[in-house]
Amino acid sequence: MDAGEFELAQKAYSRAALDQGMTADVLAGLGSANLALGRLGSAERLLRRAIEGDDATPETWNNLGVVLVEQGNYPEAEQILRRAYALDDGESDEIRDNLRLALAKSENSEYGADGEQDYKVVRRGSSEYLIRKIP
Repeated sequence: MDAGEFELAQKAYSRAALDQGMTADVLAGLGSANLALGRLGSAERLLRRAIEGDDATPETWNNLGVVLVEQGNYPEAEQILRRAYALDDGESDEIRDNLRLALAKSENSEYGADGEQDYKVVRRGSSEYLIRKIP
């Protein structure tokens, strides 16, 4: 993931699933790789499974929130990102920024096709994603 080789990362996480089973970390890794590859449906399914356990990280919740924002599901994205922010004790600027964007989009549901193109998903670190405004 750090090298931007998302297909390879997906294969590595798939091998880890064979060795370790579908743990929360494996599911989160597979979901994050699919997010990076733009496979939002697969990313959503995997990330939802990853957050089912009590050991889900704030980054996993954040990534699910990013997927939901990308899909236009702003109210649920807001709830998911609030949970990520709470789990992280408000320490992550990236999660806070994603939450702000989800709040803004859910308050202003009249975004047109042009407004949707003003944002893109940016990878931060090995498995955390941020929604940024395109300059």
